[in-house]
Amino acid sequence: MALYENVFIARQDIAAAQVNALSERYENVIKENGGKVTKKEDWGLRALAYRMNKNRKGYYVMFNIDAPAKAIVEMERQMRFDEDVIRYLTVRVDELEEGPSAMKSSKEKELKGHGKRFDEDESEEF
Repeated sequence: MALYENVFIARQDIAAAQVNALSERYENVIKENGGKVTKKEDWGLRALAYRMNKNRKGYYVMFNIDAPAKAIVEMERQMRFDEDVIRYLTVRVDELEEGPSAMKSSKEKELKGHGKRFDEDESEEF
């Protein structure tokens, strides 16, 4: 089976529970067609670079997928008809990334930095 990374963006005006339901539905499509989702990351509500379908923000979700091509075709077909999905992109990769993605780790670093007081020994030299 081939390895893929998929990222889709859901509309900003749906609830986080609906985003989770969308990701579960697409994960089930992959499983039903003989594949598996090895990693699923919810990147949360983020600002878009430009307006898409009158949306300025969107919920980002990333999948690492190990599946045959027919599973990817079926998942993308269902995403195409779903009104809650603004955009999606699937890329075939040679190997899947281990650990958190760059987007997930940068968001975690950003959240850790807020409200933290730096002492002299923890400060960075520039």
